[in-house]
Amino acid sequence: MKFLAITLIVHAPHPVTGIRKPTTERFREVIDNAVLAEQLGFDGFGVGERHERPFISSSPPVVLSHIAALTSRIRLFTAVTTLSLLDPVRAAEDYATLDHLAGGRLDLIIGKGNGTAQRELFQVSPEDQWDRNAESYELFRQIWRQDRVTAKARFRPELTDAEVWPRPLQQPIRVWHGSATSRESVDLAARYGDPLFSANVTNPIEPYAELVRHYRERWEHYGHDPALATVGAGSAGFHTARTSQRAVAAYRPVFEGYLAFHRRAGLEPVFPTLEDFVERSSALIGSPQQIIEKVHRYHEQFGHTVLHLQAEAGGLEDADHRASLELFQAEVAPVLRRDIPDPPWPWEPMGVAPTEADSAPASASASAAVSATGGTAFDGGLTG
Repeated sequence: MKFLAITLIVHAPHPVTGIRKPTTERFREVIDNAVLAEQLGFDGFGVGERHERPFISSSPPVVLSHIAALTSRIRLFTAVTTLSLLDPVRAAEDYATLDHLAGGRLDLIIGKGNGTAQRELFQVSPEDQWDRNAESYELFRQIWRQDRVTAKARFRPELTDAEVWPRPLQQPIRVWHGSATSRESVDLAARYGDPLFSANVTNPIEPYAELVRHYRERWEHYGHDPALATVGAGSAGFHTARTSQRAVAAYRPVFEGYLAFHRRAGLEPVFPTLEDFVERSSALIGSPQQIIEKVHRYHEQFGHTVLHLQAEAGGLEDADHRASLELFQAEVAPVLRRDIPDPPWPWEPMGVAPTEADSAPASASASAAVSATGGTAFDGGLTG
């Protein structure tokens, strides 16, 4: 099993102190968390994309490029790239460039996105967002695989013998399809033989498990080898400590912030108490053994081989969150890596020709960037 740390770059007041960090400090925190994730042995680091409050994750290619310069091994993910809002030509250029800067370490998780404010910002209607997502992805595939592209489109000007440069370093970049509640994303992933990443954060397990089963059914319907169907899954929250009592007590301020958010938004929380949240949600809160057992229970339903955790402390004390990540890597990850298989393809950069790889040495560029910024060089121990 592989493990990602992800952030949506929420920029909200601290749930306990009520203080909101300056924007610059918040971005610095994201970068530091990515560097820490590599140090601790995580396989990937993901940055979300949102275009509305309380998020400041509107430019994941920029953030991930900075992270690429300060790391050398960890894979870089988008979580998710909101294709329904973006011009696919411009996005293909941005992410192909990022793939070169990262030495072929980029994975995309794409999705239609959600949120009324960002749809209105980009003048996208709820009725056409699925079609926009599918059209943009189909253009993506052509742009990244063909030297010249001719294509008619509903939501952007048509392309006629168009050249789009650069091409990605990886041939091709791996694309996951993010799915929260819809069969449209699941079917798109299955049709093209792409991996699926279940959001798995808002509700109990049942609706997500149903979508994963649908993905596997459609995968076979489209004629793909069932052994190659690949699923990743999120988690609604994370904190581990030596005892469940300590873990739950430390996480309580984070959960109280979750309840306060729902009250302000006039929403009914899915999980009304922390105890219910720990029991019925995908949150991984408890002792290392409890977390191992819960991941196994979810794996029985999903068959997932990639899992994401929250990269950031949220309402936790920073020291407590770091200790929790360290404990996860020391006592949880080794067991899950042993018990649950990896995805059925190499985790290393995909399809990078030797001449291309030699011309873009990720480790050398990362070392130079770390030295220039006064950062810390990292030793081995990562699998990404």
